[in-house]
Amino acid sequence: MATIKCEDPNDNLYSFVGTLHHNEKEYPLSPRQILLRDSKLKNTEFIYGVVIFTGHDTKVMQNALDPPSKRSKIERRMDKIVYLLFSMLILISFIGSFFFGIETMRDFRGGRFRRSLQIIFINQDQDMYDGETKRPAQARTSNLNEELGQVGYIMSDKTGTLTCNLMEFVKCSIAGVAYGHGMTEVERALTRITGDGPLEAVDTLSNLPRYHGDTRSSGNSIKGFNFRDECIMNGQWVNEPHSDVIQLFFQTLAVCNTAVPERNKRTGEITYEAESPDELAFVISAREIGFELFERTQSSVSLDELDPETGKKVTRVYKILQILEFSSHRKMMSVIVRTMENQILLLCKGADSELLKRLSDEGRLFEAKTKEHVKTYAEAGLRVMLIAYRELGEDEYRKWNAEFSKAKVNVTADRIEKMDEVADKIEKDLFLLGATAIEDKLQKGVPECIDKLAQATIKIWVLTGDKMETAVNIGYACSKGDKEAIFKASLKSVKEQLEDGKKQVDSLKECPIEYGLVIDGKSLAFVLDKKLEKKFLELALACASVLCCRSTPKQKALVTRLVKTDCSKTTLAIGDGGNDVSMLQEADIGVGINGVEGMQKSDHVEKGNERAVMSSDFAIAQFRFLERLLLVHGRWCYRRIAMMVCYFFYKNIAFGFTLFWFEAYASFSGQPAYNDWYMSFYNVFFTSLPVIALGVFDQDVSARLCLKYPLLYREGIKNILFSWPFILLWICNGVLSSIIIFFFTVNSMISQAFRRDGQVVDYAILGATMYTCVVWAVNCQIALSINYFTWIQHFLIWGSIAFWYIFLVIYGFLSPRVSTTAYMVFVEACASSILYWLVTVLVVISTLLPYFSFRAFQSRFLPMAHDKLQLQRSEDSEAEMDHAKENLRQINVT
Repeated sequence: MATIKCEDPNDNLYSFVGTLHHNEKEYPLSPRQILLRDSKLKNTEFIYGVVIFTGHDTKVMQNALDPPSKRSKIERRMDKIVYLLFSMLILISFIGSFFFGIETMRDFRGGRFRRSLQIIFINQDQDMYDGETKRPAQARTSNLNEELGQVGYIMSDKTGTLTCNLMEFVKCSIAGVAYGHGMTEVERALTRITGDGPLEAVDTLSNLPRYHGDTRSSGNSIKGFNFRDECIMNGQWVNEPHSDVIQLFFQTLAVCNTAVPERNKRTGEITYEAESPDELAFVISAREIGFELFERTQSSVSLDELDPETGKKVTRVYKILQILEFSSHRKMMSVIVRTMENQILLLCKGADSELLKRLSDEGRLFEAKTKEHVKTYAEAGLRVMLIAYRELGEDEYRKWNAEFSKAKVNVTADRIEKMDEVADKIEKDLFLLGATAIEDKLQKGVPECIDKLAQATIKIWVLTGDKMETAVNIGYACSKGDKEAIFKASLKSVKEQLEDGKKQVDSLKECPIEYGLVIDGKSLAFVLDKKLEKKFLELALACASVLCCRSTPKQKALVTRLVKTDCSKTTLAIGDGGNDVSMLQEADIGVGINGVEGMQKSDHVEKGNERAVMSSDFAIAQFRFLERLLLVHGRWCYRRIAMMVCYFFYKNIAFGFTLFWFEAYASFSGQPAYNDWYMSFYNVFFTSLPVIALGVFDQDVSARLCLKYPLLYREGIKNILFSWPFILLWICNGVLSSIIIFFFTVNSMISQAFRRDGQVVDYAILGATMYTCVVWAVNCQIALSINYFTWIQHFLIWGSIAFWYIFLVIYGFLSPRVSTTAYMVFVEACASSILYWLVTVLVVISTLLPYFSFRAFQSRFLPMAHDKLQLQRSEDSEAEMDHAKENLRQINVT
């Protein structure tokens, strides 16, 4: 009989507190013994398990949140326009004692269909398909299509978003000596920006010349290992002055982890399953140097390593006594092992900020040199981790282990804190062995993408958990760091620094100098306070770029919320991990990275990546696809939706106000202007289909030109096409069209002999003629608004007009009890009358003339960005045509 005592259900995926009581013994339960949903069973035939939480008590369900409701700015502004139109209706009803309905909302429901077609274009875009991961772009919502064309700020994670999350071991410092050659992407960017010298310059840490370009070109193609140094490779490390330290260094890399080796039975090749890409890179690098982890059990790890005395490969078994897992408090991981010589060793790896404080006086032998190398590595954009060890005595370990075991079986909410306290007692008096430098390469096309987005006046903020030096220099590699100065808001008084920084930026507003702001997590905790957040935001908005280092997931969300609520611009957040979920949900638009190039994912990373995608509004496989998603699809969707909504209001106002003018003309007698079926079919058959042509297929410029001229995107950021002046112009155009249609038609036809027998125009003929003018006018209006014609546009526009005549003929043949005022009105009266056709032509031309004149004047004297581009293309085409004609003339002459 066994009993499990554990914590109450909670939403923390990465912690578990429990104890198993069996045979009067207590066994601690930790996350290592917990299987979450979608966990994979490996390296064992079967297991015995107990279900602890079910249903809504499971950690996955505890983490489930109601998805936030997100609406685009255009949709929110439409509400205000509807209120405006409703007020107009109330006013008209009051004046005329008559109510007529403008069926606008029916068209908006049709807008859902058009949005669905737009997301099909996004999902099927081959230029956003990643061939390596076999994943296309995915629009997970249709509510925010147009919002993609109005993004003013991008909040981006770094690791896995800007970078590949493919960690490569490139350099290391052991016993105060730097090893490893080659230039990182950040170093190449710094050299290019500063112009200090050619890329073939001598390595800053070695007198050996650098390899040209990527060191992988020298023959090594092993994932996770991009290291080159003849001094320690191929067993040459035994000849180094501190070969014993080098041996301990790589033994620590091979042992201090939780990686599981898997041997291919057919080829004998060993691969590793690791909890993180960093850990995987360490194990692979140790193997390539000569310390191969080939077997792991619950109680031991086995290495094949080089014996420095005999020069031969030997198998060494390390018995695992305890594993002190990484925690946010300690920022380090340790294992306690017993060697074959019966030594008890504490092997540690961790952040420099924590591990340096735990060194003994004797253990600081290589500290000065190592710190220099760490600073150099961080400036090169590398992720740095220190390696240290300590030898333990039997008594010391026995006493500590008893205390640690007691803390492990403690079933209270503070068990983790108590375990950390006990771990701190043993993780001290360490001896520093050296430091590792891991490169997380930028994804393909990231610098070019960021440069294009910056040209579109989109500001990018990078929110990362990396060290400040690493984040700053990654910014250089991403083309975000070519600035005159950077403010480090992490020293002295945060408030004073914010004030001084703002003064400095304001004093140089007239100078062509761009500033970048760098702030760390500790400072963020202060500036996100209500008293300082306004000053922080003012300074941040005045800078060209912002880098938030060492930021927590909550801080990422709070920064995003601050920008979203206090700025009038649309914010977009992009990330790939579980720690980005809050940021993605907080932003106006959340974009998840659903494919990481070349990455061997652990279960932990896969689940985090899945959470980010599931919490996002759009998903793409690479950061570079964001350029096309925003500058092409976002811009097109914004223009289409803006023009479509304005056209909705135009065509319904033009139609509705003819009803009002007619009622006023008829002294509000209740005489209907149109047949009931005319009114019912107006927004269903006669004017709805061309809206699909405008809202789905229209393109003012091609995708190639959208990417070539990013400044076109500014129309969306400034919301030019859906600003109140633009909306009011369309409303006025609708009112003016209704006036022209009604008064021109009435004055042209009333009291005129219309039928062959001399009868004058009656209300049935007047209504049919007026309705014909409305159908022609609003459909020709949309033809003037469309920039890109295909057979689909022509078919829908002219087909809608043709369908009106077909309907009028068929409906007119029905019994008078059914067709009422439409009975034979077209066949017997309108079709044979020259006046009917002449009035239709003249009224439609007069109705289109104001908009045509306005667009001609605007394109010539007040052109927008796309107008200038279209004019330039037209002039270039004419010049090419003239040149071709001249060449042809010369050929004919000769």
